[in-house]
Amino acid sequence: MKHVLAVSTLYPNPVNPRFGTFVARSLEALAKRGDWRVTVVNPIGLPPLALGRYRPLAELPAESIEGGVTIHRPRFTLIPRIGARRNAAAIARACLPLVERIHAETPIDVLDAQFFFPDGPAAADIARKIGLPLSIKARGSDISFWGEQDFARQQMLDAARTATGLLAVSHDLAGQMAAMGMDAGKITVHYTGLDRDRFRPLEHTQLRSQLSRELGFDMPDNAPLLACVGALIERKGQGIAIEALKDIPGARLVLVGKGEDEARLRALAASEGMADRVFFAGSVDHDLMPLILSAADVMVLPTVSEGLANAWVEALACGTPVVTTDVGGARELISCDTAGRLVDRNQQAVAAGINAVLNAPPRREAVAALTEGFSWEANAAALAAHYERLVGAA
Repeated sequence: MKHVLAVSTLYPNPVNPRFGTFVARSLEALAKRGDWRVTVVNPIGLPPLALGRYRPLAELPAESIEGGVTIHRPRFTLIPRIGARRNAAAIARACLPLVERIHAETPIDVLDAQFFFPDGPAAADIARKIGLPLSIKARGSDISFWGEQDFARQQMLDAARTATGLLAVSHDLAGQMAAMGMDAGKITVHYTGLDRDRFRPLEHTQLRSQLSRELGFDMPDNAPLLACVGALIERKGQGIAIEALKDIPGARLVLVGKGEDEARLRALAASEGMADRVFFAGSVDHDLMPLILSAADVMVLPTVSEGLANAWVEALACGTPVVTTDVGGARELISCDTAGRLVDRNQQAVAAGINAVLNAPPRREAVAALTEGFSWEANAAALAAHYERLVGAA
């Protein structure tokens, strides 16, 4: 077997089990193939005094095996909120001795960074010092957000020059990378995967009453049900979805996710008179997600930027149309009215898009059929082929 070592600052752990699950599923699917040994280095950032929410992270095991993948968790010093400029260098310093030891024991064929920032510059530093082929993946905000920060942009461009190959989660994101100054000839589009056994259309009417009981939230069968899946941060646009409820008679909205914007969103729901029509589900168990998406009439996400949101793919796979903004790879998925609507990022446009879907709902089987090409097996096969090319080019 060839050996890939993936550096990923975002990876599930016992403290944050929903943290970067899409990275874990992709690498686990690759390991399951049997032609690539997969090792993950998941750097854990801790401030000089690991207190409060950092204390449980400090107690994570340094090594574990999950889903056929060995995970190492070296610690690096993190300066919360103001330390982003130095994070990549700190990660590289913390990880280099570990990667050198792993390479000596089981030679590494490809070094991989699962996010462009800060993982990419850190992995590039390690690749240069050890002399390994390097792949770096862009997922969305690492380009759209960090690419606007001069220091991060320069670090990413330097890393891209070091990389043997680059991955992007959508054609739109690949174009953004090229426009930023990265070599378009190095970029391969690598779509996300999908657990097809879990995310599929489920019986609709029974789910409403089941979820109403489980969540303690009134979901009548005769009222539109909207789901919004994403971290509760301003750029995801949950506030716009809440405001849009005024123009969608009787609609209920379930917000799935946690984040720093929750208090503001709760206050907004109360001030708009929508508190009894908005439910904050928090981070839900992975088995509950397809139930919520299948029960919903529309998945709404008025986001500022995305690469290609997993929530879009998972909603469609459950037969639920998506109303979202024309950003990132949305147009690559929402390409017809069966899939949903692409709208402007304001209350009126979002409400109009949702009402358009509610007034002419597509067949759920037809919506789900749009994701036939998505699976973790297909994702892993494409990733294995990408790595093979890098080994051949080295």
